[in-house]
Parts: sequence; C-alpha cells; structure tokens
Amino acid sequence: MTSALLSFLPLMRCLVATAFGLAAMAALAQGSPQMNLPRVNLQAGMYRIDAQVAAAPHERQTGLMFRQDMPPHEGMLFVFEQPGVQCFWMKNTLIPLTAAFLADDGTIVNLADMKPLDESSHCSAKPVRYVLEMNQGWFAQRHLKAGAKLRNALFK
Repeated sequence: MTSALLSFLPLMRCLVATAFGLAAMAALAQGSPQMNLPRVNLQAGMYRIDAQVAAAPHERQTGLMFRQDMPPHEGMLFVFEQPGVQCFWMKNTLIPLTAAFLADDGTIVNLADMKPLDESSHCSAKPVRYVLEMNQGWFAQRHLKAGAKLRNALFK
C-alpha cells in the first residue's frame, strides 16, 4: 500500500466504528433488538451456550431489550473492561432472565432472577468482569449455582 493510503486507514476505522455505534443507537431508539453481535461458545459442565457478546458500552446498554424470545441454549455475555460491582435491570426487556455474575476465571459468583420490565437493580456480590444472561430457570434446571465454572478462552 502507498503511504497516502495507509494514512487513511485510521480514519476509515474510526468512521466504520462510528457507523456501527450510530446503527446500534438507532436500533435502541426504534425499539429494535440487537441480533447481530459477535458470538462465543461457552461450556457449563456438559452444556453448551451460544452467547452473543456485548462488549461496547452501547451494546451493554441495549443488552437483550426488545427481544420477544430467545432459544434455550442462547444467552448474552456482557464483557466489561475491568472488574466492578455490576448491576443490571430489565428496562424494555420482555423475557424473564437469570443473570450469572462471573469472576475472571468463569466461576459463577452469584445468580439473580429478573422479571420482565422490572427496573429493580440486581447486582454482583463482588466485583466481576463478566455477566451472562440466560432464559430464567436455565441455570436452576441444570443444577448450576454459585461456585460452578464456565469454560472459554476468555476466562483466565
């Protein structure tokens, strides 16, 4: 590549990132679920989870809002830059969920069942970097509770 073309690459990356951010904000404003986030496979014992990854602030803010349903083996993994006490609510979220607050190594710190459209806060018992939302009852039906460990290369 020529040096002139190489000098435009950072600008192009910035424009593409801005366009994706604006598209996500437009979806939120229109009440549309975000369905095209990157995905990762997680293992919880013998169970496989296909999780959308919400890593950017606007993706985490939207989360599973406006979804009418979610297949039983799917969820959403929220990834934060650093550990902190993470609190979640169900504003504009139409399906009952369970949030698993996960330590850096994938261990479930605590679980919280959350009701649709309820704006009460549900928080991690200690600082965490990851939160996995699944259909309510998914963890209980599989006898997974605090102390169980999820596996993926993300977890140290």
